[in-house]
Order: sequence, then C-alpha cells, then structure tokens
Amino acid sequence: MRIYGNRLLKTLPGQQTRPTTGKVRLALFNIWRGEIQHCQWLDLCAGNGTLGAEALCRGADKVVAIEQSAKVCTIIKENWQKLAQPGQQWSVLRGDVLKLLPTLKGQTFDRIYLDPPYASGLYNPVLTLVGELQLLTPAGEIAVEYDRRHWQPPEQIAGLELVRQKKYGLSNLAFYWREQGEVLPI
Repeated sequence: MRIYGNRLLKTLPGQQTRPTTGKVRLALFNIWRGEIQHCQWLDLCAGNGTLGAEALCRGADKVVAIEQSAKVCTIIKENWQKLAQPGQQWSVLRGDVLKLLPTLKGQTFDRIYLDPPYASGLYNPVLTLVGELQLLTPAGEIAVEYDRRHWQPPEQIAGLELVRQKKYGLSNLAFYWREQGEVLPI
C-alpha cells in the first residue's frame, strides 16, 4: 500500500484489516488540508495504521494508534518508525479500544479517525467515550468511517455534534465537532 509521497507501507495480506480505500483516504486529507501540520492525531481501530502514517508524513506532531491485533501493531510500529521525522511523537497501544480510551484522559487531539469493523457495534460506545473524556480539542474534529448497512450516525452524541457527511461508494464519512456553545471544564 502506498501513501502520501509515494511511500510504501508494509501491510497484512488480504482484507484482514479492511484498509481504508485510497479514494476515502485522499478525500479525508483533502477535507482536512491545512489541518494536519503540527496536529495531535488519534487513530482508533487503526488497522494497518495507514491513516496515522499519512498524518505523520503530512507533519502531525503526535500520532497515537489503538489497535487490537498484536500482529498488526507490530507492522504499524515498523512502518511508523521508518516514517517519523525528528521531533514527531508516536505510540501504538494494543488492546480493546473501549478499555484503552480512558487511559488517554487528560490528553486532547485535533483530529481523530475512527474506523472499527463495520458490524462491530463500537461506533456509539467509542464516540460516547471520546465525548465524555473530552479527547477532542475545542477546534478539533473526528471523522468516522462507516457503512450505512451497519450504522447510522446520530445528530448528537456525548457532547459531539454531527456537522457533515460524505459518501464514497459503500464507505461513508461522518464528521463530528464538540457541540457549539457547550462550556466544558478544563
């Protein structure tokens, strides 16, 4: 698989991790153009870590991934180690996203990407945790990749507000911000 700058990434064979298509990846980074440089990026249900790798290549200061598979975490670490530039921080957390998200309490991220297995039932629980833990900066945004056959994005959830949706074949992206006017304690 190739990413920004024609860089080749090591991946698992087949569709075990259902990687985000190049079309969706390109669309996402076009939407967030100008927002990645120096951002704090969180990649949830990271799969091969392609989105986090792309964020590193585009100048994110910090990239954190959460992925359940030990084998995939090893591949993400190998790829990111080769891509990271001096001064960039990155980490890969292995385990259940619902158990690991609370360990990030107190950290905030400018951009969050959520792409769980479509039929996993993780969408609402993960979004609820992101909102409750206040992991998104006030000006940040979370993009959620989904298939309409398995999940429909709610207008609001846990202090997050749906602001736009995009469709790319069977893959869709829903974008959330923190609800406007909400005053959250620091």
